[in-house]
Amino acid sequence: MEFVSVPKAQSGDKVAVLSPSFAAPAVAPAIHEQALRRLWAVTGLVAVEYPTTRRLDAPAVERAADLNAAFADPEIRAVLATIGGEDQITVIPHLDSRLVTNDPKPFLGYSDNTNILNWLWNNGVPGFYGGSTQVQLGPGPHVDHVHEVALRAALLTGERLEVTDPGESEDIGHDWNDPRALTEFGRRERTEPWSWSGPARSVTGRTWGGCIEVIQWILTAGRFPTDPTVLNGGVLLLETSEELIPAREFRQILRSMGERGLLSAVDAVVVARPPTSDFTVQRTAAERRAKRDEQRDSAFAAIERYNPDAVVVVGPPFGHTRPQWIVPYGGTMTVDGEAKKLFADYR
Repeated sequence: MEFVSVPKAQSGDKVAVLSPSFAAPAVAPAIHEQALRRLWAVTGLVAVEYPTTRRLDAPAVERAADLNAAFADPEIRAVLATIGGEDQITVIPHLDSRLVTNDPKPFLGYSDNTNILNWLWNNGVPGFYGGSTQVQLGPGPHVDHVHEVALRAALLTGERLEVTDPGESEDIGHDWNDPRALTEFGRRERTEPWSWSGPARSVTGRTWGGCIEVIQWILTAGRFPTDPTVLNGGVLLLETSEELIPAREFRQILRSMGERGLLSAVDAVVVARPPTSDFTVQRTAAERRAKRDEQRDSAFAAIERYNPDAVVVVGPPFGHTRPQWIVPYGGTMTVDGEAKKLFADYR
């Protein structure tokens, strides 16, 4: 795959804040408004909303029209998703690829936004996995340091950063309708060290992947090249959502990806720390650790089966976790199995 260079924004530029899936700002406007204030404070970028940003149940064609309008507007220098959802796959057919190749600009999102990121990837436009305004910017007493650093790198500065463990993590925050959601984080716990497998070598490659449940939808819809060698030498990003799929299902999807040839093509795999609780499923600390360990073991076993030469790390905080690192999607990352370090290039 050939990828274009995507210019960075500058302080004072306009950026689109859209809801390509679920319009979370419609149900929690106070969180949304705080997110926009913090976006300005952290980056100096001016948020521009579109007709469906706060509109629940907007048709896919109208959400796509907002995306197309943002990609077409030369004054818009980046596009940020408010949150994910579960039906963005229906938006993709209505997007105009000419717009993103004529004027490429960063797109930030995760979860269901794997659909848009994969579509951009197929058109040779890199993006960034992470950065939900409604989850990462709006709630809590402040923006987490690692998220702020990654956000600025993705949108403004473009440097190379080491992805580090912030030492704490939460699966969920307070309910958005709880006033504490604006001033407090959720229940956080200390993180455990990342786990590594594979040879003690360093791999630098272009990234692809995302939320594994959405990857399965993308592959079923035939929206990925038939030739898996497009991933040769790359870095596969994998994470699971708040759906809390069991390790057995995670392993089965990985097995299917292995049979497709995707696991054998890449040189490294980065598996995120998974969420293990939600508002209805509350587990003890020991149970949460056991769930994470079970998914880690499933990842190691599946990847070893199809690609024993891959460098694998499990535990970095991207995707459905807070604090969250935003990571390149179609950009490059370095997975150093010898030094046990992870680096992201935000150019």
